[in-house]
Amino acid sequence: MVRVRMGAAVLGVAVVVLACVLGARADGSDHRYKDGDYVPLYANKVGPFHNPSETYRYYDLPFCAPDHPKDKREALGEVLNGDRLVDAPYELNFKEDRNSKVLCQKSLSKVEVAKLRDAVAKDYYFQMYYDDLPLWGFLGKLDKDKEQGNAKYLLFKHIHFDIMYNGDRVIEINVQTDPNVAVDITEDKEVQVEFSYSVTWKKTDIPFEKRMEKYSKSSSMPQHLEIHWFSIINSCVTVLLLTGFLATILMRVLKNDFIKYSHEDESLEDQEETGWKYIHGDVFRFPQQKSLFAAIVGSGTQLLALAIFIFLLAIVGVFYPYNRGALFTALVVIYALTSGIAGYTATSFYLQLEGTKWVRNLILTGCLFCGPLFLTFCFLNTVAIAYSATAALPFGTIIVIILIWALVTSPLLVLGGIAGKNSNTEFQAPCRSTKYPREIPQLPWYRSTIPQMAMAGFLPFSAIYIELYYIFASIWGHKIYTIYSILFIVFIILIIVTAFVTVALTYFQLAVEDHEWWWRSVLCGGSTGIFIFFYCIYYYHARSDMSGFMQTSFFFGYMTCVCYGFFLMLGTVGFRASLLFVRHIYRSIKCE
Repeated sequence: MVRVRMGAAVLGVAVVVLACVLGARADGSDHRYKDGDYVPLYANKVGPFHNPSETYRYYDLPFCAPDHPKDKREALGEVLNGDRLVDAPYELNFKEDRNSKVLCQKSLSKVEVAKLRDAVAKDYYFQMYYDDLPLWGFLGKLDKDKEQGNAKYLLFKHIHFDIMYNGDRVIEINVQTDPNVAVDITEDKEVQVEFSYSVTWKKTDIPFEKRMEKYSKSSSMPQHLEIHWFSIINSCVTVLLLTGFLATILMRVLKNDFIKYSHEDESLEDQEETGWKYIHGDVFRFPQQKSLFAAIVGSGTQLLALAIFIFLLAIVGVFYPYNRGALFTALVVIYALTSGIAGYTATSFYLQLEGTKWVRNLILTGCLFCGPLFLTFCFLNTVAIAYSATAALPFGTIIVIILIWALVTSPLLVLGGIAGKNSNTEFQAPCRSTKYPREIPQLPWYRSTIPQMAMAGFLPFSAIYIELYYIFASIWGHKIYTIYSILFIVFIILIIVTAFVTVALTYFQLAVEDHEWWWRSVLCGGSTGIFIFFYCIYYYHARSDMSGFMQTSFFFGYMTCVCYGFFLMLGTVGFRASLLFVRHIYRSIKCE
């Protein structure tokens, strides 16, 4: 009873945390203003346009700054996203036009000019938020003279804000920079610059509730929707063909097998058995490395639950465009909440496999995915600190994550493990295992593990290939992905195809009297994660312009963790599907 109350308390605290971080913004603003009211404008970050992870604080560059700039208090997800909002020097009061106001006059030293010139060469952009609306602009322009082969580095010194309003609310904001109003910073010398800005207010009929739709229209344009639907139709055709093929082959083969084996049981008892029935005494023999196997199943089940919950939140509209940090917050909190699923699944399955060291298995389950992710984070955070980038997490945020792990993740993992230990479920094997395993016959090379993994991963990967580009362009670029319903359909198709392919390969493996199918089903199911990793390499070199040690480290570091997570999740799906299939076919025959 005490354990139940403790678990309920921990779960209640976690739910409250989730509600707080995903709820309304804590800035106390109702987004209503009177004429002349101050409207908050925050400068966020600057960085190379093609390196989305390499961002720096706005005032790391020699811009005009207020006398006492204050950092905006940010939520956990905003910090994880690399957002570092600070007061901007521009005054954009509600419905007040400004023709041209001088912001400040700066005398740029040679070092500052060199820093700005490097920023212009790398296509640096700035990002700001005005009344929670995002806006972007480039710092300057590289003007190349093709005839003479020279290049001019131009720094924009005037910004124009075009703001639209409806009643007492801000609806839209755009920023424009004029290349004709720029200063030449090509030469390595001190430069005097007068920065200025102008503001124009215009009325619009767009309601406040629809002001964010502008940012999601790019992914919902007809030509993009056609590609998405083509992706789904392609995936559905793959599923139908695969389902029909498997149903035809397996039903016909299994029907013939059942008839043959039933006749053998009735009249040909002395005849030597062949095929998958021949190994009925070995097929349910528990695999080697039982603790690791159970930990993979537990972690994979947790990640599957995490993916489903994230999709549900996305479909109900939690992750609308530029809801800063909502996705990262949800990932952290829901992963903590679902750790009990990993503990219960791993421990109960480990005990079904007649394991005895369930505490050690529980620790392995907790570290199987978090361990590599933590080590990767430590390395990448060190790189970000060395670069003085905003991706480097502050000490306070690291303490918050550690507290979530210590107060939510670990207790729920232990409670799940205790519940799994007390479940007292036995492994359901239709056939008893013999004392000694049969020798596996020599098989051709294409029936070994690696060729089978290659065949198993290709079909599921082909079902998600088209959608992967848009996801990568959103995560590692500046495009927006909002069609979560289509992505959820593709995810379901991925699960179905993975299950079907793994079942088919498991049957063909058993048909040649190879009874070591446990680990093979996990490796074949999870092999799609390896294909996704190879796609990462292709995307980095062929589809993106990312460069530099930091961006490369972040891309491959975190994508390796994502692919590893897919391996665990889909490997669990493949094993569960194969286990159901194997139990079904051996339950349908008489096992002596």
